[in-house]
Amino acid sequence: MKFSCTTSDLLQALQLVSRAISGQQALPILGNVLLEAEGKRCTISATDLELSIVTSIEADIENEGAITVPAKAFLNFAQYNSDDRVLLETSEGTQLKCTSTQAKTVIAGETAQEYPTISTIKKEQAFSFDVEPLLEALHFVTFASAKTTLRPVLSGVYIREEKGNLVFVATDSYRLSEISIPTNSAGGEISCIVPTKVLEELRNILGAHKSDSKKGDKKDSETETKKIDVVLSNQQIEVHIGQTTLLSRLIEGKFPDYQQIIPKDNSTVSVLPTKELVTTVKRMHYFAKEANNNLTFKLSKESVHIATPQTQAGQDETTLAAGVSGEDNKIALSSSYLLDFLGHVDCPELEMHLTDSMHPAVFRIPGNDRFLHLIMPLRIQED
Repeated sequence: MKFSCTTSDLLQALQLVSRAISGQQALPILGNVLLEAEGKRCTISATDLELSIVTSIEADIENEGAITVPAKAFLNFAQYNSDDRVLLETSEGTQLKCTSTQAKTVIAGETAQEYPTISTIKKEQAFSFDVEPLLEALHFVTFASAKTTLRPVLSGVYIREEKGNLVFVATDSYRLSEISIPTNSAGGEISCIVPTKVLEELRNILGAHKSDSKKGDKKDSETETKKIDVVLSNQQIEVHIGQTTLLSRLIEGKFPDYQQIIPKDNSTVSVLPTKELVTTVKRMHYFAKEANNNLTFKLSKESVHIATPQTQAGQDETTLAAGVSGEDNKIALSSSYLLDFLGHVDCPELEMHLTDSMHPAVFRIPGNDRFLHLIMPLRIQED
């Protein structure tokens, strides 16, 4: 194998595929990346057997071939090589010689045959998304999934089709986010649970594409990604973004019937100023965290009173001017979960829908009926 490419293209590709490399590999070779030079492009791949990322770059290829080398060593070379172009060639079968104007580096690798096979999946369903709505959906949903794998189905995002839209849902059983976005699926019932890690990597990749397209570079503007294509099988998902492909296993199991916990009727609706609410909750979290993050909201006409329980650290309370319709009401919510949610919204006002102190609080963005966030109540701590 022998080819040359730009150092910047090589570095970007290595940084991208290295996201699929786990910190603790079951096999040493899973710390490697796979290089395959063919035609006019070099394909670079990495996998941890659960998630695989494959991308390709333009290359001037003299001899086709393949090799696998340690990702850290290869990344180290690409990061600290100041020359614009690099010549890559195999030597003695399992060594990769990296040569540029000022550098001559040899990296010990292994034959490509030793690397796990990354196969495209058998297509059962296919659909596509516009990038902007998908980025919005991932931003509003992934943070609400469980951070542990004690219940695997909660460590992913549930995706289902409903009336021409795809609905994204995530929950850790204490809070829940749901958002729907349009799609052009080719029919068939779509229902799967995608690991949150995979969707977060997808968001990072889409964010990088979006950032590159804003630089004004002609090459970037020509390759700007506006749509992504998704292929599903019974056990796997495959996502195509330009020259990059993500492949992952789906999470097996049945997602909880979450719709039964979303209150159908609301006794009280309050319209809260987001900026003031964020400032208040951040201030009160100092005291609330001493009492299980407990914040009590008391809603009455034209105001919302928020207070922490009395703790050894002290107590805090405030009253926000707010539009309140319906009955007087109260509920206790986690300041930690509130801060997490508020950190993901950017709107002047939020709607808080309450049934009573025993049912979840539902937050909505005015004018956006595609999104809701739900937080389960805590026990109200009376003074």
